[in-house]
Order: sequence, then C-alpha cells, then structure tokens
Amino acid sequence: MSSVFVGSVGLALLLVLLLMRIPVAFAMFAVGFIGIWILNGLQAATGLLSSETFALASNSELIVVPLFILMGNVASATGMSRKLYDAAYATIGQVRGGLASATVIGCGGFAALSGSSVASALTMGRTALAEMDRFAYSPRLSTGVVAAGGTLGILIPPSTGFVIYAILTEQSIGRLFMAGILPGILLLTAFLLTIALLCTLKPELGPRGPKTNAREKGRAFLGAVPILAIVVITIGGIYSGMFSPTEAAGVGAALVILIGAVTRTLTLRVFWDAARSSIVTTASVMLILIAAHMINPFVALSHLPAEVSRLLVALDFGPFGTLVVILAIYLVLGCFLEGLAMLVLTLPIFMPVVLQLGIDPIWFGVLVVLTLEMGLISPPVGINVFIVKSVARNVELLDIFRGVLPFWLAMLLTLALLVAVPSLSLWLPSMM
Repeated sequence: MSSVFVGSVGLALLLVLLLMRIPVAFAMFAVGFIGIWILNGLQAATGLLSSETFALASNSELIVVPLFILMGNVASATGMSRKLYDAAYATIGQVRGGLASATVIGCGGFAALSGSSVASALTMGRTALAEMDRFAYSPRLSTGVVAAGGTLGILIPPSTGFVIYAILTEQSIGRLFMAGILPGILLLTAFLLTIALLCTLKPELGPRGPKTNAREKGRAFLGAVPILAIVVITIGGIYSGMFSPTEAAGVGAALVILIGAVTRTLTLRVFWDAARSSIVTTASVMLILIAAHMINPFVALSHLPAEVSRLLVALDFGPFGTLVVILAIYLVLGCFLEGLAMLVLTLPIFMPVVLQLGIDPIWFGVLVVLTLEMGLISPPVGINVFIVKSVARNVELLDIFRGVLPFWLAMLLTLALLVAVPSLSLWLPSMM
C-alpha cells in the first residue's frame, strides 16, 4: 500500500467527515493521527501530538487572535460598531439604496475591528435589517447586503483568515494585513456600485431614507471618531513599523476597553460576556490550528503535495493558468466546506506548487482569502446566509441566496481584477 494511496484515502475520509458536520478540529485530529500512525508508527504520531500542541500553544504570535477577537466583541457589546453604521447612515441614508450602502460601509468598519465575517454579519444584521425593513426595503436586497457585507470581515485587516494563513504558510502577518487593505476597499466599492446599479434598475428595491441636517451628521461622525481612530492607530502602527501585529492587537483591545470604561458603556457584566465569548472563539481557532499541525505532516509523509505539483507542472498551464485552476478549485470547495477547513486541507498541497512556480505567497494569500469570502455566501453551505437567516426569520432562505447573487458576481469580478493586477495587493506591503 503506497503512501500516496494512504494520503488520498485519508483526505477523502476527512472530506466525508466534514460533510457529515463532524467538528473540523476533531476530524483533522483523527485523520492526521491515524495517518501518521500508519505511515510512520504510533510513537511518531503520539510524539508529534504532544510536541506540536505545546509548540503551538506557546507561540507568542498567536496572541493576536484572542486580542483582536476581544477588541471586536467589546466594540460590538458597547455599541461602538453601531456608531459606524450611524455615521454612514447620516451621510448617505437619504439617497436611493442609501441604507443598504450605509450597511455595507458599517460592515467594512466593523470588519476592521473584529476580523470576523460571522460577527460582522450577525452584528450588522441585528442593527440594519430592522431599519431597512422600517423603510420598506426589499427583503431580498436587505438580507443580501448584510450577508455579503459581512464577508468583508475576513479580508479587511485585522483578519483572522490572514493570521491563520500566515501561520500555516510561515508568512508575515503584518505584510498580509497591508496586502488586504486595497483589495478590501476595492471590494467594498464594488458592493456599493452593485447596490447603486440594482436600485437604479429597480427603484422599489431601496427607497430613499429620511434626510438628516448638518447637526445630525456632525453628531453621528463625532460618535464614530473613537472607533475610526482605533483603526487608524492599529493599522497605521503596523504599516509605519511602530507596532508589530501582536502589539497592535494589544493596543487596539486596550483602547476599546478604555473608551468603553470612560463612556460607561462597558460594565463588568458586559466585559465578562465579551471576554467569555472571545475565549470560546479562541479555543475553537486554537484547536483547529493544533489539528492542522497534525494533518500537515500526514500530508507531507504521503507525498501528495509532490504528486500534485508534478501533475500541475506536467499540464504545463504556466504560473497564471495554474493559479486560475487552483482558485477554481477553491471556488468549488467553498460551496461545501467551511473556510478554515479549506485552508488547512488545501494549503499543504497547493503551497509547494505556488512556491515552485514563483507565485508571490502574499498575493496568493489575498486571492485565497477572497475566495474563502465567496464561500461564505455560496450555496449550499454559505454560513453568512444562515447567520442572516437566524436574524431575519421571516425571509425565505432561497430569497437570501438570490439576494447575495449580485454581490457574489461583484466578488468574482474583484477576484479577476486582483489576479490581473497583482500590484493592487502587493503595493502597500512593498512600501513597508
């Protein structure tokens, strides 16, 4: 029985377990441990389990995960994220489709705080859906906007997706954060243009909201200043070299807590709930990372990456053609697998090919993370769609999927542009 055969069976079994909704970490633990046991013996499997668990748990770079998650949870619990929406709403809410555009901008701002697409969709769904319903927005447009806007959380830094990619591929977290800024702004702009086009073609989808005077606009912007300042300080600190990503996470979390305490919106009860939620999320991420360090050696021992690399090189598509093939595979997998599972399952196979063909790993990381975003609103899994459904219980699931379709197409066009113009992703990292 060849190692390649064992590896293929192992990955097929992992895919089956994931489709059966077995938790990602447990599925990877089981397949990785048993696979290493078969290929390299029980002692190697148990030794790797203990050593990788300790090494990963003591990795200081991973502190960014709980700190950025805590920053986002505190910002959400204290109403700071709502103020971003209020500022955008006061500015463009009175134009046709303005409430939907304000929701997308609010999602982008919240994404810059939380780094989580699920948190963005859930928070903005609770905030914005009621407002759009009050002004007779089409449920298809309103739910589609929230589901699609929430995906910005995995691209606009600080992004948990970039942190996981950096750890799995040994790339710079700071450079990946910088690489995601322009693509994130580009995608947000594409969403705004999509809303404008839809509401131009069908004005009944997004009626005009109430007008606000200069005083109301000023008050809304004043409320959003602290949050915008935190985003500028953390991301600007990384870009200027003042902070490492870990230090920026600590500064951001401390500032959000300080502002909440000063404004008296952060009580001990609110902080306890935010901290507990952050611990649960962090534990889930850590389990997946530890499991990833079990499955990756198994994949390496099976020699699957070398075989896939040999196959793709033999097809002679060239670097560009091979990249398109890999991204197409990610788009298909995104219809069935959760994002982190996709990263852990595929990067050990595709990364050697990417490096061999001379494709920039930072650029590749941005493209991969964007395809993961598309998976968040792709049927049948589309976790953001189900998150929005949990808030908008009166809207049919099929209508939400129809609502996200124009935004999925906008994401596909953005992906094509980023593939065609690599400098959109690489310009800011090159200036660091």
